Amino acid sequence: MRGMRPALLSLLSWCLLLGQPARAEIPPEVALSLQHLKPAERERAAKALGPLEELPRYRVQLDVNPETREATGRVQVEVLAREQPLKEIYLRLTPNALGGKRVVLSDARMNTAPIVLEQPEPTLYRHRLAEPMPVGMAVVLDVAVRAVVPRGEKGGGGLLGGAGGGKKGPGDHGAFSITEDFVSLVGVVPQVPPMDDKGQPWAGPQGIGDLALYAPAHVLASITVPSGWVVHATGAAMGEVPERDGRVRYAFAAGAVRDFPILVSKGYAVSTATVNGVTVESHYAARNQDVGERVLKYATSALAEFEKRLGPLPYTHFRVVEAPLSGGAGGMEFPGLITVATSLYRGVVDPLEMVAGHVDLEQLKEVMEALGPLGAGAPMAQMGETLERTLEFTVAHEVAHQYFAGLVGSDPINAPVVDESLAQYAALLYIEWKHGKKAAESMRKEALVAPYHMYRMSGGEDARADRPTGAFDGEMEYGALVYGKAPLLHHASRKLVGDAAFFQGLRSYVDTYRFKWTCKECFTKELAKASPGNGKALEKLRVRWWQEARGDDDLGLPNLDSVMDTLGAGSGLDADALDAQAKELLEQLLPSLLGQ
Repeated sequence: MRGMRPALLSLLSWCLLLGQPARAEIPPEVALSLQHLKPAERERAAKALGPLEELPRYRVQLDVNPETREATGRVQVEVLAREQPLKEIYLRLTPNALGGKRVVLSDARMNTAPIVLEQPEPTLYRHRLAEPMPVGMAVVLDVAVRAVVPRGEKGGGGLLGGAGGGKKGPGDHGAFSITEDFVSLVGVVPQVPPMDDKGQPWAGPQGIGDLALYAPAHVLASITVPSGWVVHATGAAMGEVPERDGRVRYAFAAGAVRDFPILVSKGYAVSTATVNGVTVESHYAARNQDVGERVLKYATSALAEFEKRLGPLPYTHFRVVEAPLSGGAGGMEFPGLITVATSLYRGVVDPLEMVAGHVDLEQLKEVMEALGPLGAGAPMAQMGETLERTLEFTVAHEVAHQYFAGLVGSDPINAPVVDESLAQYAALLYIEWKHGKKAAESMRKEALVAPYHMYRMSGGEDARADRPTGAFDGEMEYGALVYGKAPLLHHASRKLVGDAAFFQGLRSYVDTYRFKWTCKECFTKELAKASPGNGKALEKLRVRWWQEARGDDDLGLPNLDSVMDTLGAGSGLDADALDAQAKELLEQLLPSLLGQ
């Protein structure tokens, strides 16, 4: 408890001020975390997870100094031996995947006694207990944390964003980075990784795709920042307290969450709305207010549609935060909080900002001039409309991640196809529910088929989509196969079983695996239960779309005409109207548009 007591006492006092004293059978800290869960959802969570007071607990106290790019403090982890004696405890630190000393743990104590932590790999710390902890007993690991945050990359990704563009090589899309007015501290809190059936921790981040996912846990956090900066994190905001030195301490309580991101901003504004008891907040750079308010509208609209069809989001607060993501990412997801790339906020205002630094702007202008006669509106205006659709689709995709894999947990490293394909297809369903089938069909071609075709045109080979993130050659292959081709399994499955059985199976899937871990075949099995006569055919579709390289057979051979036709479905472009010069210019420009 060294250094933790003042912050925790303050948090507990807030609990009393809110008029919600802890029940006698639940520890006060757990009762505080449970304020983040809707009252009706606490019973459902307990049914899935067992007694909620037995979940892992994290107590976080951090001081963030943007000027020195440092975050320091202590984290206390309490883990109960639930089903078998506890022999060792692991902690994952995802920022160290790209630099082994970005976050360092020291002064470790186990139940107040000093211990030595091993570091078997850069992102993983381990402590072997001298004596196994018996079932029903808990261990408390208390460590000092010191993080040095690297400066973020300038600029954003290519036009395709996270769905198919972006740089090659390992990266974290700016998840752990700092810019002039934003600090992203994703992964700074060391967390206990899930264990496989051999007793080994799940693999850490591979430099492509998501970073990690954890078992549901409770978090109490106290984060201090200089005056003028604001903290955004998962959970119920418990208030802010000015310190004597002019800094401000923010506190959050989160219940049954699979991760705990921490973001810090300066010069941001906020807009709020409420959906079925969920307070939705949109945080954005003040200059982007118009777009930030539209993002709030898209987020609340998507959440309302998903709650109606997939069941309620269990949390009382949900935040959307503008972030200067890099490497082509359009957004990132965490339980109760998502980020959306600044490049999208700025791109809908000025489309050229999306490609500045990635393409020859003079060459792009030549292409735009060549495309001028193709539509009634100016090409830049058409691009702006396309980016607005991309913004709404991206927000819907990240909101869908609250269900896949925020509620229905899956391994984001070894099986990214499980949650990414469903989040992508759920976003497509949202477009259908909100704007109609014609709009959804256009978006299917634009957001799923086109990235695959563009990837193939750039020289990429079709391959198995169901692979660990580290098995992909780069972000472009990952995006084309995992975000582009793989979600179309669900489209094919829906055609096979019909809408009634498909949506019955989808809802059953969420209800069955809510707060639990799913498997690669689990959704297919739920669909088979809803449509028993199609079980074998559904499994054949899963193998075809996820395990085989049949993309060209299913989506057609890619060429410039097919790409333009695909994009034209949503943009008003007509491939047949392109003259030879325009086609040649597009072929020259395509690699840079794809982030190559």
